[in-house]
Amino acid sequence: MSPTSETAQGGRRLVIVESPAKAKTIKGYLGPGYVVEASVGHIRDLPSGAAEVPEKYTGEVRRLGVDVEHDFQPIYVVNSDKKAQVKKLKDLLAESDELFLATDEDREGEAIAWHLQEVLKPKVPVHRMVFHEITKDAIQQAVRNPRELNKRMVDAQETRRILDRLYGYEVSPVLWKKVMRGLSAGRVQSVATRLVVERERERIAFRSAEYWDLTGTFSTGRAGDSSDPSSLVARLATVDGKRVAQGRDFGADGQLKTANVLHLDEEKARALAASLADTRFAVRSVESKPYRRSPYAPFRTTTLQQEASRKLGFGAKATMQVAQKLYENGFITYMRTDSTVLSDTAVSAARAQVTQLYGAEYLPEKPRVYAGKVKNAQEAHEAIRPSGDRFRTPAETGLTGDQFKLYELIWKRTVASQMKDATGNSVTVKIAGAAADGRDVEFSASGKTITFHGFMKAYVEGADDPNAELDDRERRLPQVAEGDALAAEEITADGHATKPPARYTEASLVKELEEREIGRPSTYASIIGTILDRGYVFKKGTALVPSFLSFAVVNLLEKHFGRLVDYDFTARMEDDLDRIARGEAQAVPWLKRFYFGEGGPEGSGAADAGNGDGDHLGGLKELVTDLGAIDAREISSFPVGAGIVLRVGRYGPYVERGEKDQEGHQRADVPDDLAPDELTVEHAEELLAKPSGDFELGTDPVSGNEIVAKAGRYGPYVTEILPEDTPKTGKNAVKPRTASLFKSMSLDTVTLEDALKLMSLPRVVGTDAEGVEITAQNGRYGPYLKKGTDSRSLTEEEQLFTITLEEALAIYAQPKQRGRAAAKPPLKELGNDPVSEKPVVVKDGRFGPYVTDGETNATLRTGDSVETITPERGYELLAEKRAKGPAKKTAKKAPAKKTAAKKTTTAKKTAAKKTAAKKTTTAKTTAAAAKKTAAAKPE
Repeated sequence: MSPTSETAQGGRRLVIVESPAKAKTIKGYLGPGYVVEASVGHIRDLPSGAAEVPEKYTGEVRRLGVDVEHDFQPIYVVNSDKKAQVKKLKDLLAESDELFLATDEDREGEAIAWHLQEVLKPKVPVHRMVFHEITKDAIQQAVRNPRELNKRMVDAQETRRILDRLYGYEVSPVLWKKVMRGLSAGRVQSVATRLVVERERERIAFRSAEYWDLTGTFSTGRAGDSSDPSSLVARLATVDGKRVAQGRDFGADGQLKTANVLHLDEEKARALAASLADTRFAVRSVESKPYRRSPYAPFRTTTLQQEASRKLGFGAKATMQVAQKLYENGFITYMRTDSTVLSDTAVSAARAQVTQLYGAEYLPEKPRVYAGKVKNAQEAHEAIRPSGDRFRTPAETGLTGDQFKLYELIWKRTVASQMKDATGNSVTVKIAGAAADGRDVEFSASGKTITFHGFMKAYVEGADDPNAELDDRERRLPQVAEGDALAAEEITADGHATKPPARYTEASLVKELEEREIGRPSTYASIIGTILDRGYVFKKGTALVPSFLSFAVVNLLEKHFGRLVDYDFTARMEDDLDRIARGEAQAVPWLKRFYFGEGGPEGSGAADAGNGDGDHLGGLKELVTDLGAIDAREISSFPVGAGIVLRVGRYGPYVERGEKDQEGHQRADVPDDLAPDELTVEHAEELLAKPSGDFELGTDPVSGNEIVAKAGRYGPYVTEILPEDTPKTGKNAVKPRTASLFKSMSLDTVTLEDALKLMSLPRVVGTDAEGVEITAQNGRYGPYLKKGTDSRSLTEEEQLFTITLEEALAIYAQPKQRGRAAAKPPLKELGNDPVSEKPVVVKDGRFGPYVTDGETNATLRTGDSVETITPERGYELLAEKRAKGPAKKTAKKAPAKKTAAKKTTTAKKTAAKKTAAKKTTTAKTTAAAAKKTAAAKPE
């Protein structure tokens, strides 16, 4: 549908986009007559809880938000934090003559547009406005050439949403009951977790093998230069024609898996090296081949994430956050794409810059065309490239920080994709000699020279392995011919050990998911973010390490829901969803078969439910119904050795030897940041040898209760043991006195006197002039004074027992420093955040170290530390915190007013309330506007 001629000449047009930043940019391109407003992501979704479901729905519908008995009809509700925005959109629409739905041109964007139309119920002409770059020409062309809503894309997104809801809401409660509360399962999230866990299992099972070889430095005897070196380094290749074993010849069990190879140990290698001391060597052969390397295809979502990880150290989420900013501000095309295709305009722009910046000799005669390599590639987007019909060089953009770095990466890759091949020669030289015992030995050296760098002048792709040799690396060998004599300057014996498979990084996990055709590339960043947030995976440097918790979760899913985490099944399910999107299959019969099993509840729909190979015979509902077969202790127990078992409990992992309540029983908590492959028998023995359990300190002379010291999850503490008849619940419940040990104390040295002093806290120091009580308290992060809501840190723990009222009042007489950072310098500076563009620092907070840009705070997670955290990890934590939105506040019961506090005047209270209300309103508005939901769309 095109805009009518009448409204084209006048009237008011409402354009709805997804984000405020995009709205601001587009408004500048449309001018008067257009009102551009943001939906701020999705305005409605499936309910997050039964309380959001309308009263007319009962039973399973209230729990799932989907009516599984009536063709899986979804129940949509307007998000509570979007109601004000929806009202604003309705008010704007009431004053408009046309509506343009200008959300992103992908499945998710199409669904948002459909939801807007359903909720706003426009009575004016509606147009679907699509574009893949935010430039003046692209936006104005999109207005002139709108289209209809693509209902097939909407149906495809809806099917995915329903499927993911059923999967998560049915399987997650099983994890709550059998492993730990608060866990979650997901169609792609659980498979991604399994991949990380399986890699760690391989590392645990791995047994290293030692092997040796020889390295020789051989001289031609003539003077050399950079183009013709005088010597070369070669590695021993064969002995009497038998190939010398290398790392690739050994299996994960440490045994040779390749037949007919020579395995040299240290003794044999050193003996062979000694026997070659006086050997005369000569060139046995020289083999030269032409070398040619073609440029890499332009970026799509996954390759951008991988390369940004390798070259810039960005996590997947941080990459998408920065790319979102670049897109919204008109610097690059849409960043969620499976395509490697460039438009004719983009090809012309790239070729023009090749000629301008590198010269005509670097430009191929014909434009390069890159065919799509991704199966079931979605959406008719281009590759990710600089926007416009003339690319701005990085220096021309005015960008800084991470936005500059990512734009430069995209720009270089795009320009390089339209350049000539790199060419050169690869050479292999074989060097022969005879050992003292007559054995024939052959050394081998490989070289590469690049005679024409071609596209490498602009760009060279990185590698996941930091030790890998990049494409532009040259290795020049001397110019030698067959029969030339060479002198051995040095021959050394070198020992090596095979290494376990490397853990996944974000880049390599994204690559693995894509190669297995699991999930959609546009959602990988959010999937990785989810498994990090859930505690299934943590980071050590760039490596993704599975937690012991993830071992228990994957163990349960593999044993009792094997099909749901089967890689091939998950990939076929993706194919089925794409068949539905193409109209080749129907959603309802497929969902019936997935959820209810073969044929659905009414025995129909099997023909449309997948590949017909029997992989759906049992439905999801049936799988989650019989939970009696799941032994919670079994699925959370993993033998370590020597009678020690690792168990995952509701409060974390621990090692245990023997049965509870039996003599000789030992138990010790396992550090949350310990990698599973590091829990050896020796390490477990060390943990068990550490003091643990209860330390009886004596009896409180006043109460008569026994006092003990314990090792808790948050550190050592002391507590009293109340009599068995003490009421523990109800109005008369009594809680035991408990206190954390000072940092200077330890479980094996704390005394009864220390414990009684600790449990006497908080200590009332006195009251100020207005009658407000001042107390001295020991917090998780040190001693402090508290007066109402005003807290002040103390420098020494002993001050808790010795500080006087006069000293406390003197501390409060000093101006309060704003935050802990005012009292202490930042622990670490990380540079400017790519989103807020404000300085990011690591600070020490009440609940431990955290990163902040002054607007958003994010606590460091398990595996993070002040010493090892990188700027990119800090930006990623902030991006994830922003994506979650502001924390929901729970209404609290007002505390009883103290008599002394009544001196506060009514006028002050009223003024404070007004100020607080104003701040709350402002904060809510700012938070709503700042949400970047489009940057982290759900799977």
